[in-house]
Amino acid sequence: MIQVFIFLYSLLLGSFFNVVGLRVPAGESIVFPRSRCPRCKRTLAARELIPVVSYMVQGGKCRGCGEKISPLYPFIELSTALLFTVSPLLMGWSKELLVSWTLISLLMIIVVSDIRYMIIPDKVLLAFAFLFFIERLFIPFIPWRGALIGAAAGFSLLFLIAVISKGGMGGGDIKLFALLGFVLGWKTVLLAFFFSTFYGTIIGLAGMALGKVRRREPMPFAPAIALGALTAHFFGYDIIQWYKGFIFFSI
Repeated sequence: MIQVFIFLYSLLLGSFFNVVGLRVPAGESIVFPRSRCPRCKRTLAARELIPVVSYMVQGGKCRGCGEKISPLYPFIELSTALLFTVSPLLMGWSKELLVSWTLISLLMIIVVSDIRYMIIPDKVLLAFAFLFFIERLFIPFIPWRGALIGAAAGFSLLFLIAVISKGGMGGGDIKLFALLGFVLGWKTVLLAFFFSTFYGTIIGLAGMALGKVRRREPMPFAPAIALGALTAHFFGYDIIQWYKGFIFFSI
């Protein structure tokens, strides 16, 4: 029953993350006005705002004008629900679970913003930086300086790549990795970067094969960062331990 409650509640959170990710970069309030169709401007009824269900019942279209609804909405809602629900199974019912849920929330919002606007909003990063700082006061690294070293490592790595590639990395990506370093620590944030580039390569190649991505044109990197950060967060310790054992037996 607890898992069912988490799933249903996080579906609602996923819907809210869509709102934040779409409105904050546009400089709009996340409270007013109520959700409406971007084409016909009709205010949506409550039955049209049920996460995932409304999209499926309406066939992915607005009930008023028939405008196609982006599949990004149900994707973020369902992804949020699944990640929130599986987190206790991977992390256990520990204090760190709160950090995991906060991290998932940040990543879902920036994925929406980056896909729609190619922007990772500073306001979102600052808000979550404050949340993570408070959480790390009560759920600290041992030693605590691991968070600060991680932040420096995440920032320096992406900044160096941006300088070498002359703009290959955006400022939002650099600040995001600094925040991820603070949350994950320096070892795990380096692993997150490795997985992010790996996933980014796969997404880019798949996009080019489908004709959605063109060579030398920028593409949203936040989805790859989200996948990389979550892989490192949930499985990083086991991966690092496996690698240490592999090196030891190789020697």
